[in-house]
Amino acid sequence: MRRFLPLLLVLAMAGPLPAQTGWQLVWSDEFEGAAGSAPGPAKWVYDLGASGWGNHELERYTDSRENSYLDGKGHLVIRVLRTPENQYTSARLKTQGKFSTQYGRIEARIKLPRGQGIWPAFWMLGADIGAIGWPACGEIDIMENIGREPRLNHGSLHGPNYPGAGITARYELPTHQPFYKGFHLFAIEWSPERIEFLVDGVSYESVTPAALPAGAKWVFDHPFFFLLNVAVGGDWPGIPDGTTKFPQEMLVDYVRVWKSAGE
Repeated sequence: MRRFLPLLLVLAMAGPLPAQTGWQLVWSDEFEGAAGSAPGPAKWVYDLGASGWGNHELERYTDSRENSYLDGKGHLVIRVLRTPENQYTSARLKTQGKFSTQYGRIEARIKLPRGQGIWPAFWMLGADIGAIGWPACGEIDIMENIGREPRLNHGSLHGPNYPGAGITARYELPTHQPFYKGFHLFAIEWSPERIEFLVDGVSYESVTPAALPAGAKWVFDHPFFFLLNVAVGGDWPGIPDGTTKFPQEMLVDYVRVWKSAGE
């Protein structure tokens, strides 16, 4: 615990810690660095290309500083651009091969972009995806938002024989303000018995193995890595229209992983 003490002092000043006692910080990225620099390569790698990603998305993911960079103020910026040819570029970062975790509290403080056809996400995939594929590896969507629903967050689980949309719930900000107006804290608390979804400390969904539909398998008992991205278009959000302004930016203040003191 001693090696985390200086960092914990910084985090206490930078943002709220989990309300529960007994958590220990085991991994974080506070996105400190020079303005215009790349996200830390010791922690993040990129998905690249314009394959549609199984959702008929329109963006091309790049590792260019035009699409992802540190702003020098403690934020990661994922920036979505429309090219002169009316195509779209963005970024999709992941910790695959760098860090994965099983159980604990996983959280990120994020300011969302806006606009029809814009699809930001903070989510997780089973680290064994390369061996067994999706959905057998499992997927945990901590934050998903689409442009036509600026006040709603979706938290979801996906696995074998799950409903098409996954096991999902929605959270609407109690102020009825859109998420793009400020930073919000998106988190899960994950144990062998359940996965609980929270926004700004408010629990709005808790899923247990017993809650799965008949024939569905609980696949959340192994390590997962996490991803941050902003997609454009796709089957769910639809395509951008004349109201969608570019560029759009998602700002990430931090990502933190906590374990209970007993783990």
